[in-house]
Amino acid sequence: MSEDIKKTINELHIYEKKLLKELESNPDANPEDIARKTSMDIKSVMSAAGSLASKDIIEVEKDVEEEISLSDAGLDFANNKLPERKILDVLADKKEIHMKDLASASGLDKKESNIAIGWLRRKNWAQIDKGVVKVTDMGVSFKDRLGDDEELLSKLAETKKIIKDKLSDDLLDGFKKLNDRKNILNIKKNTSHSFKLLDKGDAILKHGFTIQKQATQLTHQQLKDGEWKNLQYRPYDITAEAPVVFAGKKHPLRIIIDEIREIFLNMGFSEDNGHYVESAFWNFDSLFQPQDHAAREMQDTFYLKNPLTCDLPDMDLVKLTAETHETGADTGSIGWQYDWDEDIARQSVLRTHTTGISTKHLFQHEPPIKMFSVGRVFRRETFDYKHLPEFHQVEGLVCDEGISFQNLLGTLKEFYKKLGFEVRFRPAYFPYTYLSTETEIYLEEKESWIELGGAGMFRPEVLKPLGISQPALAFGLGIERLAMIRYDVEDIRMLYKSDINWLRQLPIDRGVEL
Repeated sequence: MSEDIKKTINELHIYEKKLLKELESNPDANPEDIARKTSMDIKSVMSAAGSLASKDIIEVEKDVEEEISLSDAGLDFANNKLPERKILDVLADKKEIHMKDLASASGLDKKESNIAIGWLRRKNWAQIDKGVVKVTDMGVSFKDRLGDDEELLSKLAETKKIIKDKLSDDLLDGFKKLNDRKNILNIKKNTSHSFKLLDKGDAILKHGFTIQKQATQLTHQQLKDGEWKNLQYRPYDITAEAPVVFAGKKHPLRIIIDEIREIFLNMGFSEDNGHYVESAFWNFDSLFQPQDHAAREMQDTFYLKNPLTCDLPDMDLVKLTAETHETGADTGSIGWQYDWDEDIARQSVLRTHTTGISTKHLFQHEPPIKMFSVGRVFRRETFDYKHLPEFHQVEGLVCDEGISFQNLLGTLKEFYKKLGFEVRFRPAYFPYTYLSTETEIYLEEKESWIELGGAGMFRPEVLKPLGISQPALAFGLGIERLAMIRYDVEDIRMLYKSDINWLRQLPIDRGVEL
């Protein structure tokens, strides 16, 4: 026990020692007394007290005292009576009075009269029967005596202020009534603290200690002239708990987006962004999706009323796209065998994917091309644990002579490797690519593979209308799905909830190790 006490004393701050010394000589000393005698400010005294209390050396007792006084409105009621008292005075003579005559008879306005009626009924001084206000026996009994709230008003008008805890039971009931009204009472809370020595504190004082200024840092001069040898140093407990600091940091989705952007840039890609509002031409037609495709229906796509339509691009491109849809043109395909409608292509939509950025980029730039895009897309999805109507997609595009499906697989392997995943491929179908594949990543903790994105070589029906004769590969993935894997989230909605506790617990760096 003695060794523990010595250790505790050595770790005490000088302010803690001063406070203990004052309590030794005056156990009833309050913070103000201690601050005055030790020349410490109140903040330092309370900080030292809190530290001592956390070590079970003293106990800090807090007492909150409520001081009651009248507001200007309350003082006016004290001098000129409460509204219900004015009506009771009238009823004392007339016994009953019709509601429509109540305001004029009592000198109250309509609003005050209505409030007074409520209090008359609450106090059982009056009752209303078919629009007539009648005094009750209780009301008659209070004709010449004050109610408990009126007594408190009178007392406060005389004494100016009263401590709530000192009120009698009757006056306490009066306080409750007055406090239920607005702007009658002013209530000021006065907080005071007192200290009580615990057994550990008594043991420390019994052991004794000296108050000596402690060194918190060393200067060059103290080291040079040897003064450091005579200084007292306060030991530090390196096992003590430190306060939790919630540092500012990026949102997890932003972390992943920035990481993906950095990977693409390091692989030699340039970035394109596109627009949220796009024509159906770029969103669907340029990707050889037929105009009667299910994905275009209202239940899948957000069509806009303003603007209702978008301008179409170069008419040569529009004409070639129409021919490709209708007959396949010179692509080697027979197309979709329907009459392509220019008005449908003009429709304004919220983009349903970022792949339309790739086709527009191909039309506007000459190969060789290495482009990526990161952006929000919109679909008429029902909210559930894995679907949202608004989410993010990442798109990658490479176009040049000699590009092949093998280059696509190699690019995907390198991309996912930089994200930290082992990847494998399986055949897939997409309407605008051939060959096509889906990428799957392996999750060690679940010992399973999970699909994360799609990819393929753009079909001639996509490339030829754009004026591209070179092969082009494209691939993409959903960022939210990646975030759910990385942060072990089961419900996609968690990524958009304002859950401060979850956000605080996430690491500041790139996230959970994969």
